[in-house]
Amino acid sequence: MTTRRLTVAQALVTFLAHQYTERDAPAAPGGQDGAPTRHRLISACWGIFGHGNVAGVGQALLEAGPETMPYLQGRNEQAMVHAAVGYARQRDRLSAHAVTTSIGPGATNLVTGAALATVNRLPVLLLPGDIFATRPADPVLQQLEVPYAGDVSVNDALRPVSRHFDRVTRPEALIPAALQAMRVLADPVETGAVTLALPQDVQAEAYDWPEEFFADRVWWVPRPAPDVAALADAVRAVRAAERPLIIAGGGVHHSEAEDALRALADATGIPVASTQAGKGSLRHDHPADVGGIGHTGTATADVLAARADLVLGVGTRYTDFTTASATLFAAPGVRFVNLNIASFDAHKLAATPLVADARTGLEALTEALAGHRVPPAYEAEYGAAKARWESLVDAAYAAPDDSVRPSQTQVLGALDATVGDQDVIVNAAGSLPGDLHKLWRARSRRQYHLEYGYSCMGYEIPAAIGVRLAAPDRPVWALVGDGTYLMMPTEIVTAVQEGININIVLVQNHGYASIGGLSEQTGGERFGTAYRYRAADASYTGDPLPVDLAANAASLGMHVIRAATVGDLRAALAAARADERPTCVYVETATADTVPGAPAAQAWWDVPVAEIATRPAAVEARKDYDRHATARRRHL
Repeated sequence: MTTRRLTVAQALVTFLAHQYTERDAPAAPGGQDGAPTRHRLISACWGIFGHGNVAGVGQALLEAGPETMPYLQGRNEQAMVHAAVGYARQRDRLSAHAVTTSIGPGATNLVTGAALATVNRLPVLLLPGDIFATRPADPVLQQLEVPYAGDVSVNDALRPVSRHFDRVTRPEALIPAALQAMRVLADPVETGAVTLALPQDVQAEAYDWPEEFFADRVWWVPRPAPDVAALADAVRAVRAAERPLIIAGGGVHHSEAEDALRALADATGIPVASTQAGKGSLRHDHPADVGGIGHTGTATADVLAARADLVLGVGTRYTDFTTASATLFAAPGVRFVNLNIASFDAHKLAATPLVADARTGLEALTEALAGHRVPPAYEAEYGAAKARWESLVDAAYAAPDDSVRPSQTQVLGALDATVGDQDVIVNAAGSLPGDLHKLWRARSRRQYHLEYGYSCMGYEIPAAIGVRLAAPDRPVWALVGDGTYLMMPTEIVTAVQEGININIVLVQNHGYASIGGLSEQTGGERFGTAYRYRAADASYTGDPLPVDLAANAASLGMHVIRAATVGDLRAALAAARADERPTCVYVETATADTVPGAPAAQAWWDVPVAEIATRPAAVEARKDYDRHATARRRHL
């Protein structure tokens, strides 16, 4: 057997450079099947180095060189994971990044990013340094001693947020560990964060590796077809429905199933609502697209959902935002058919499960439903509702004149007028996700990039970098509120260093606007949500803090354009899109804003309110909560 002597870290980097994914075999000229498109499974490695990885994985990356494994320098470990997640989502989960850190705080900083990746079913390979396996000195710097277990380190905090976790305590253990890691990363059902904890002494240890370990290896990404009997059950349910509704989730995008969804909608006339992850599955101007659904949905989609007798979920997890905390689907006999590649999700809401790839399943449904179409009156009903909603969006986007300070919805209106079909909008937290889900007019399959599975503040800027790395020909916009910006502006430095042309729209509204609104609704009286000086009564109700976020972004190397009015904003956005530098458009918004939405009774979100309180706001909020809670139901 031919072997190659390398350290464990060198062997891992070499192995990763030879891992590929393939999905689909496109037709070649002449109608013959061609070769499927091949993707590097791990196309680059982010890293911040310390004593847990500098002499191991760091040395291995240096020795391998950028041709073998490109290296990307980050400023915050959590942000590096966010960038990797943005990249993987843009690449339809067919290609991913690795992230390496030192031991201790470098490793634990990965936890939030890992949770985000796993919640959203997006692949990222985490390579945290770990304490010595051989324990020549115990404890070492940054080691957390666990009196009841000598084999536990802080890296074990990554276990519950990882889809797969392994600790490589001997060189030869890398072989099965690495293969299992690749299997999970490439599996559309199991994928998420995968952690290989690497003790720092093992990283540097040499071993004679079989050459076969470094051969090109292809991980086929399957498109399983639905079971024949399950398909027949689903078709019977759809044909029997008078008011069916499709809910498009993120699985539509991951499967590249947008054309198949459009074909089904065209053939049957079934309206299509979308989750945050699924928005853009149909273009906004498609006749069957009725917009976002749930707590942040459109009135059109939520009224249809409340009256639907059949809901066809495609690639969705049915979070409480989608179901309005189990109050949205209110028709007495409503039933569900769930098309999902994961059996776990397909069975939710006591649905008829259709376990299959989204594209394959949609194609099978379209064929089996040939000749079936919803009643003309139903199409006319939702078509008229869609037109009324578009008028509301126009009104929300419009400003009385160019000289006024823009509201947040008018910021979105100006951006809507600036971007093209290929632009990507990245957002995750604050009040913007709700406004975007209701109002944004998605024009292409990957334009709308909302991370709302974990809704993590600080995601937007690093994720925009990841998206731009995955799609260097597409303009990318990170939409960031002041609260989110202050969480994690650090990767601006990375964008500037690498010349990664992202645009940031930085909205200053002096506090946690989204949580402030929720606090007010639940009797919290906006406590602790404003960015202001303390007043005489010790509350944060004094003058706004004199924090200059635009100056901060400029100090990190970004080109900054300040916009005071709607006219300024339009000019600034156009200039940013045309500029080849990473550019920040800073705008302070007007506080008054009216965002259209669904009727409150159909868009509730269950956030428990104090059962006992003395303050009037909380007492009234509890009455409102009890009223809404009576509408909750279990779909059995």
